[in-house]
This record gives sequence, C-alpha cells and structure tokens, in this order.
Amino acid sequence: MKRFFLCLLASLPALAFAQTAAPFTIKGKVGKLNKPAQAFLAYQLGANNVIDSAAIVNGEFTFTGTITNPVNATMFIDYKSDGFAKYVAQNFNQGTGPAKTADYLGFYVEKGEMGITSPDSLKHGKVTGSKTTDDEARLTAQLKPIMEKAKALANEAKAVTPVQQQSAAFQNSMQAKYKALQQEQKTALKGFIISNPDSYLSLMVLTSVSGPSPDVAEVEPLFNALSDELKNSDQGKQLKYELDKLKVTAIGSLAPDFIQNDINGKPVQLSSFRGKYVLIDFWASWCGPCRQENPNVVRTYNKYKSKNFTVLGVSLDKESGRDAWLAAIKNDHLEWTQVSDLKFWNNMAATLYGVQAIPQNYLIDPQGKIVAKNLRGDDLDNKLEELLGKI
Repeated sequence: MKRFFLCLLASLPALAFAQTAAPFTIKGKVGKLNKPAQAFLAYQLGANNVIDSAAIVNGEFTFTGTITNPVNATMFIDYKSDGFAKYVAQNFNQGTGPAKTADYLGFYVEKGEMGITSPDSLKHGKVTGSKTTDDEARLTAQLKPIMEKAKALANEAKAVTPVQQQSAAFQNSMQAKYKALQQEQKTALKGFIISNPDSYLSLMVLTSVSGPSPDVAEVEPLFNALSDELKNSDQGKQLKYELDKLKVTAIGSLAPDFIQNDINGKPVQLSSFRGKYVLIDFWASWCGPCRQENPNVVRTYNKYKSKNFTVLGVSLDKESGRDAWLAAIKNDHLEWTQVSDLKFWNNMAATLYGVQAIPQNYLIDPQGKIVAKNLRGDDLDNKLEELLGKI
C-alpha cells in the first residue's frame, strides 16, 4: 500500500491553468559506490515520462530539474550500468513484482533541495527535505492496522472452497465486511485531510475518499477544507472543475435524461419511467464483478417489482459483443428492460453520468430525482425497504 494513491489528478483533463515551475535538487549518498554503478530517477511530468540518470562517485550523485508541484518518483541504482530499459526488464517482471536484487526507493520530489542517504543500499535510504514523503509515511503508519485487516479478509476468502466462493450468501457477507473496512479507511483518510489542509498529499488522498464515482456532497466539503494554496493550484482547480461537473449526477439532482435502443432496436427513454422507482444499472457482459452482482439485482427486482420498482440496464458492451450481451441477459435471468448503443466505454449514457467503472448504479425516484447510487449487495434491498416498506 506504500504507493496506493492512484492520483485522480492524473486522469483529469489538461486545462489551461498556468502554474510556475521551480527548481529541485536531489543530493544522494549511498555507501561508497563508484562506476559502473549509476543512479536513475523516473517520474511523470504532465503527460511526459521523465527518466534521468546520474553518475555515482564515492557514493555521491546529484539530480536537478524543475517541477510545478510534488511528483511521485522512483529512484534506482543500476550496479552494472546496464541502462534503464535493461535494468527494468531484468528486475521488474510484469505481474511478479520486482526482483529481490532490485535496489530502488519511492518518494515524492518537491521544489527545493532534498537528500537521500544510506550506508549501504538505496532501498534503506532516508529521504529528507520532502514534506509530502514525510506526510505519506505518517499516513501509511495510520493505515497499517486497516491494511492488516484487509490481508486477513483476503486470506479468509481464499480459505473457502470455490463452490462457497460463488455462493451469493458468501459474496454478500464478504462484500459487507469489505465495505466496513473501506469505511474505516475512508474515515482515516478524511481525518488526515482535515488535519493536514496544507499537505499536497491531502489533495491526492481525496481520490481514495471519492472512488470511481464520487459523492459531491461528501468530497466537496473536504476539498473546501484545503488551504487556499492547494485549492488555487493547477491540480486543485482541475479537481474543482471535475466536482462541478459531478454535481449533475449528485444525489438530489434530477437524473439526466437519455434515449437508447433496447435489445430489439426499440428506443427507450429514461423519463418514460417517471412515476416509478427505477435503478439505472450500468454493467457489461464482460465485467466479472457485474455478473457476480446480477443475482443480487435479480433477487431484489423480483422482490419489489410489484411495489412500483423496476430496473433499466445499460450495457457497456461493444458492437462485436452484441451476442455476448444478449447471452448474458438470458443466462443471468435479467428480465427488466436492457438498452445499449454498444459503444463500450463511449456509451452515451455512461458518458452523461460520468461512469468510470462498472458495476455502477443510480436509484431514481418517481419524480426523476437521484436518491441513491452504487447500491451493492444487500444495500439495494435495504434502501428499497426504507423507501417502499418491508416485504
């Protein structure tokens, strides 16, 4: 989890916000290394991957550059001077992780002067002069007990038979446990943001709090709690831009209307369901988690379909996957209306709702307002019981 912050900022559009770049210097001292050993520094600057190298003399080396904000970087020591590409190919096998012999260190590069020192190897290096790296170390320590619980939960899932793993009861039970753990992590992350309003890491932590389908009512107050410097940064302005767009599908908003063809080519309009509670269910035949969730939706649909509730399935299948889409509808017993324009992630309705991951759903009330979203497992049943009464 050391590098679990997959920064939302990297996925935001490149807007025309200008920010002044400033120089940085990294001075390293690792043992008494000399040639042929050399150091590499890799990081991303905007859309560009930067890979820099430095000679090592008596263990000392220096990197310089310019950045506009802290960036996640990795430094490597190439003891044989094989070159960066060969070093990565030999030491970082895709899918199996780094080799035991790989000597590297992850940290945040910041404006100003930083230092990395170690008596023997880079992986034991101590970073100084990087507040964001220090902040991440503090947060990682706070999250460690939660990570240990997550590992234990993963081991619990592996311990049962494949048949048990496929049962709806087991999946719902594990989903409830994971949800409780996610909530515990979210609480810790929120606490960090509130306690560290001037930390650049807080801006990135908002990603973990919001997830692929952010709740504006939850995320916006956290954003507003950040320092003016962070909010007015290039990344802060981009995040504010995205939050404003997300208000279109926030809980309490009128659900954006759309029209797509059903499996017979007949146009279906969302607003035609006015007067009923309707679950807009974004899914696809190729999506494993969607298929695992389908039995829960089927069970809830059958339970409440006579109580003014229905489902509108929106598939993110491709044109070439039409047969797979139809087969999944039949095999998973999805009796409700299904629509799609078969444009994969460019599905018009998915784009309109800002869908970045599936399964994802929105519960719409009879007046066409969004009253809940991302209801998984027993959550959908519980919400409908709250709205429609116990059956």
